[in-house]
Amino acid sequence: MMSGQVYAVFGDVHSNWEALSAVLKDAGERGVTNYLCVGDVVGYNASPVECLEKVREIKAVTVCGNHDHYCSFDDDLSGFHPLAADAVDWTRRQLSAEHQKILSELKYVERTGNITLVHSTLDMPEMWGYVFENLEAEASFNYQVTTLCFFGHTHVPLAFEKGSDINGGIYSRIRIQLGRKYFINVGSVGQPRDGDNRASYAVYNFDRKEVELRRIPYDLKTAQAKIRKARLPERLASRLAQGR
Repeated sequence: MMSGQVYAVFGDVHSNWEALSAVLKDAGERGVTNYLCVGDVVGYNASPVECLEKVREIKAVTVCGNHDHYCSFDDDLSGFHPLAADAVDWTRRQLSAEHQKILSELKYVERTGNITLVHSTLDMPEMWGYVFENLEAEASFNYQVTTLCFFGHTHVPLAFEKGSDINGGIYSRIRIQLGRKYFINVGSVGQPRDGDNRASYAVYNFDRKEVELRRIPYDLKTAQAKIRKARLPERLASRLAQGR
């Protein structure tokens, strides 16, 4: 990493073109120089191809999310929630063989400079575990060798800091301190679940040693209309407005 770099860290786009467009516009206005994606580019919403191609266009360093995995392989979906399974099945039919190949080649964990990216957990990234509490974060800290690790999967922005002990909770701005480690969930671009329906992502300013959570309004009604036009489950449209 070099001085002057500003990172947009985002994930759980879930095929929501309207939300992704709004996030990238905001990122551009904030002088972002690099893009990092914590996975789940596809799934749930109605614009998988557009979102995947945009993430590639901006050269975002991207890790594999569970929806990325299941949309690129013909794995059995019996363990999935019915809503998610319906969306995965629909998404598979929208993606070309080339798109599926791109998703299938994503790694579970990526490192760039002093930043690690993972979709779920560092201890068993392929098991898609959820991190909501300090004890759950501790397992990943045991495998974290960089100061910063960004993750997603829960669609809820939370940050965990490890010094002599582990402290975690909601955040808006974090000052990165020497000698500590940070395991930070950047929330969801395309399907927030913390009661705030605005798209969520984070900006990491290398020089300022600061992570800022950003919440961005977007064209919610168009995203919902596309879901309904695609005949995806109605719940996928209604939950966007609820942020749940």
